[in-house]
Amino acid sequence: MTDAEAGALPPHPQRGTVSRTGWVVVAGLGPGAEAMVTPEVAAALAEATDVIGYIPYVARVADRDGLVKHPSDNRVELDRARHAFELAAAGRQVVVVSSGDPGVFAMASALFEAMETGPEAWRELDLRVLPGITAMLAAAAAAGAPLGHDFCAINLSDNLKPFELVEKRLRLAVEGDFAMGFYNPRSKSRPGRFERVIEVLREGCEPSRLVVLARAVSTPEQELRVVELRDLQPEMVDMRTMVLVGSSLTRRVGRFVYTPRSA
Repeated sequence: MTDAEAGALPPHPQRGTVSRTGWVVVAGLGPGAEAMVTPEVAAALAEATDVIGYIPYVARVADRDGLVKHPSDNRVELDRARHAFELAAAGRQVVVVSSGDPGVFAMASALFEAMETGPEAWRELDLRVLPGITAMLAAAAAAGAPLGHDFCAINLSDNLKPFELVEKRLRLAVEGDFAMGFYNPRSKSRPGRFERVIEVLREGCEPSRLVVLARAVSTPEQELRVVELRDLQPEMVDMRTMVLVGSSLTRRVGRFVYTPRSA
């Protein structure tokens, strides 16, 4: 059996050109179900000496001898990234974990931002990005194929951008008749933001537009609900809900929702 067949990490393209034993992997743990963690990510976690990430994501990684966990609170992404590089520079094998895919509103960008502003030596470290299954794709699969044609993903949080920009992108997505996936739809601190999102959708979409609400997708707590835009209420959504808004062509067939492949 080859290393690849056994689930070992494939050789990194730069391995052998960088004389360091430390490395950093930023990995997606998927939306929640253990079965949705890829073998590549599982292999990286098996090799790691350290795991860094947001508290609930680090908690998803099983304890074992030799593994040091570094959980931290939300909104300290750059601190996590810098810590990962410092550990790798000292010879540690570090996995930075995200939910879903690390490149979708997650830690991969934070690592490159820290690399860009950090010591030049960090750019020579062995860094790999391992993809994961996003909440958006898991939710779409549970519902059928609502993203079967052109679609976009929008993070509704205004922590890192003004809400005016969220509104602008939302209006343009409606104008382009994209199916849409919404991340971070309704926080406890700003529950009124999603009310405004619904208003913008209703200004540009027909009342019968289909909306998929997938909460805690792929976990035992999963709840899947399909409503028409006219019936969508803010209280139906929280931060664990993935919201998928269909295009004007999205429709039902049996218990499923799908968007045809042709416009």
